[in-house]
Amino acid sequence: MRTPPTPTRTWPLGTELVSGLPVLAVGMLGYIFFPDDLAFLVRIVSLAFLVVSLDLVIGYCGVATLGHAALFGVAAYAAGLACTKGVTEPFFLMGIGTLAGAVTGLLAGALITRFRGLPQLVISIAFGQLVAALANKLSWITGGSDGLSGIEPAPILGLFAFDLYSRTGFILSLCTLTVVVMLLARFVRSPFGLMCRGIKDDDLRARMIGAAVYPRLVVMYGVSGAVAGIGGALNAITTGVVGLDSLSFERSAEALVMLVLGGAGHLWGALLGTILFQVFEHIVSAANPFHWMTMVGLPLFGIVLFAPQGLVPLVRRFSARVLRWRSGR
Repeated sequence: MRTPPTPTRTWPLGTELVSGLPVLAVGMLGYIFFPDDLAFLVRIVSLAFLVVSLDLVIGYCGVATLGHAALFGVAAYAAGLACTKGVTEPFFLMGIGTLAGAVTGLLAGALITRFRGLPQLVISIAFGQLVAALANKLSWITGGSDGLSGIEPAPILGLFAFDLYSRTGFILSLCTLTVVVMLLARFVRSPFGLMCRGIKDDDLRARMIGAAVYPRLVVMYGVSGAVAGIGGALNAITTGVVGLDSLSFERSAEALVMLVLGGAGHLWGALLGTILFQVFEHIVSAANPFHWMTMVGLPLFGIVLFAPQGLVPLVRRFSARVLRWRSGR
């Protein structure tokens, strides 16, 4: 008797393609209405890669980490060093940054994901601090506290040169983010991504059904490092300098705050949190340079109290209530 074929579940490509359109639309609105602040918008896009990569390990795997900026910073230094040594094609530099971030992510994941809870958090902080200390000590390579400068990428495809107004840098960053979001939207819905969600919900049950938990977490950390690496490379390419702040503990903590603000476990939460936090910080710090941190902290305190899961789940719950109310009329 013939055994019927096992049914497979396919995900429509249209869903992932549509997911990138809002990113492109919001970015183009920023390009049109804020043409004098494109350098700031490039910074937002670069940090969005870091926050999205953090979401992959925290929101989808439940891994506690406060050293994620190390992946971002190592990639930025790798791309910057390659550029100063003669590799100036932007896409090659992005590839180098992606590879450096992925390798660093695999190393970090192999250490961090062996533990759970508080030890995991401590190991992640130690890893980040170790990388930052190495970058500071190896000043003959990284420039130390002075930073790595002299990063001058060639025009994209030999046609589009990087300008002082960051037009080319912004379009490159925005298009890259759009493509990455579309790919990740499919990736997190793949069997691998769904299994990682299952590990986050109940890793013991995942082990009982035969899932290899540790290798999956390490691989996800590597994917996360690749995403962070793209952002780090873009940061080096568009700013022309890489400093120690790119892999500092403060950068890791800031990324975590942005993720919590938007909502972990949602790609849109990571993007929304990055935009809102950076824009609010930019406006408040310009209005009050001395007390802006207090003004930023108070709204975040309120959001954590009244929307602990982030803004995206809050909006979804509110929308569901409105729909139920309208359907009940």
